[in-house]
Amino acid sequence: MSRFLRKFYIAMSVSVLLLTAACAVTPPVQEMSNARQSIQAAIDAGAETLASNELAEARSLLKDASTELESGDYLQARDNALQAKEYAIKARQTALMKQKKQ
Repeated sequence: MSRFLRKFYIAMSVSVLLLTAACAVTPPVQEMSNARQSIQAAIDAGAETLASNELAEARSLLKDASTELESGDYLQARDNALQAKEYAIKARQTALMKQKKQ
C-alpha cells in the first residue's frame, strides 16, 4: 500500500472516531424534539384511539429517552428518541389508514 493511501486511511479513521465521539457527547435535543412532534402528529391523526399500542410505545420510548438524557446517557437517549419517532410515525400511518377504511 502506498504511503499516501496509508495516511489517507489513518486520517479517515481518526475523523470517524472524532465524529462518533462528538455525537456521543452532545445531547440529542433535535431527536427529542422530532419525536415529540411526531407523537403530536400521530395524536392529531387520531392515533390515541386508532393506533393506541404504537402510540403508547412511542410515548414510553420518549419517556425513557428523557430519563436517559437527564442522567447523561446521550447515546441511549438518542436511540430511544429515534425509536419513539419511528413508532409515532407508524401510529400516525395506522390511524390514517383506519380512517380511510371507515
